[in-house]
Amino acid sequence: MFEKDLEELKSLGAHITTAEIKQQPELWRDAYRIYQKNKDAVEAFLADLKELGRVSVVFAGAGTSDYVGDTVAPYLRHAGDTDAFDFKPIATTDIVSAPLDFLRPEDPTVLVSFARSGNSPESLAAVDVARKVVKNIKFLNITCAPEGKLAVESADDPNAYTILIPRANDQGFAMTGSYSCMSLISMLLFDCSDEEQKAAWVETAAKMGEEVVARESEIADFLACDFNRVTYLGSGSFGGLAQEAQLKILELAHGLVATSWDTSMGYRHGPKSFVDDKTLVFVFVNNDAYTRQYDLDILEEINGDGIAMKTIAVQQAGETSFGHTAFTFEGYEALPEGYLALPFIMVGQTVSLLNSVRVGNTPDTPSPTGTVNRVVKGVTIHPWAN
Repeated sequence: MFEKDLEELKSLGAHITTAEIKQQPELWRDAYRIYQKNKDAVEAFLADLKELGRVSVVFAGAGTSDYVGDTVAPYLRHAGDTDAFDFKPIATTDIVSAPLDFLRPEDPTVLVSFARSGNSPESLAAVDVARKVVKNIKFLNITCAPEGKLAVESADDPNAYTILIPRANDQGFAMTGSYSCMSLISMLLFDCSDEEQKAAWVETAAKMGEEVVARESEIADFLACDFNRVTYLGSGSFGGLAQEAQLKILELAHGLVATSWDTSMGYRHGPKSFVDDKTLVFVFVNNDAYTRQYDLDILEEINGDGIAMKTIAVQQAGETSFGHTAFTFEGYEALPEGYLALPFIMVGQTVSLLNSVRVGNTPDTPSPTGTVNRVVKGVTIHPWAN
């Protein structure tokens, strides 16, 4: 797909999504520069909140934007300043529908809103409800649309700060660069690693992403079989990543291929029943030496059971690696999970793109009936009062 000309991609209904997946390594380099321009202002913005005690950092979004928080929070719980911050991924849909189940009024809180368009009803309602529930709260918006309601309505709010990533405002149906760029910027803001190291990790991730594009044919080979189910597994940050990769298959194939996701250890407890001889199982392998053992265990188990059509590792080469079917990055510094998630999701996005075309769907507009939309419609926001 990455080597096809524009006219052929248009005939497949795939030119937008293909370009948006391919451009991500350069977007990540841009995102690092955006982070550098904003980091001092964000630190100053949060300073008075930190004086009140340990700050609850709520990563909030819906759908893919929700999975941003699920991906970055596990990494930041050991790489961030956990004396100052308590990192919590909470979907905007949960905040809006049951705020007191998820927000504690007494906790000083920063609501980090992830939004591609900033026009989803839940994104706006979550800000409104959280403002009413939490006594001391600030709003950090990480969004891709300068003209979106989230950015526009926050412009004059002294308790809001907005970081814009306009080049990552995907025009295709599926969120690709918006997911990876929002993940990267939020991670960089709260990661306590030194600046030189963070810059090196971003550049390594970008080079690995470029390698995904160059090795598309290997990914296509994984799909050269008569499968009708796909499952993604991972541990730590890669649990959230697995959920996002699973959603990409579901969205771009419009449900024509059944999907599931779980953590590497959790999959044995019932969900493994999903696997049959028409299933592709992908496992994102963590670089943490301890955690990696569990990812390799489930790979070896499912491969040894012989129950799946293919069992595939997505991994960076290490002292221990899956020795069977795998997409392996070699020759790079070992990346921590938060940064490794960036090239890993490009593998998942490419699988979804190729599969969408395989089943005769159009990746740029995968919902032919219009029942699922780029920006959610038909949501009723009910008034909340404490």
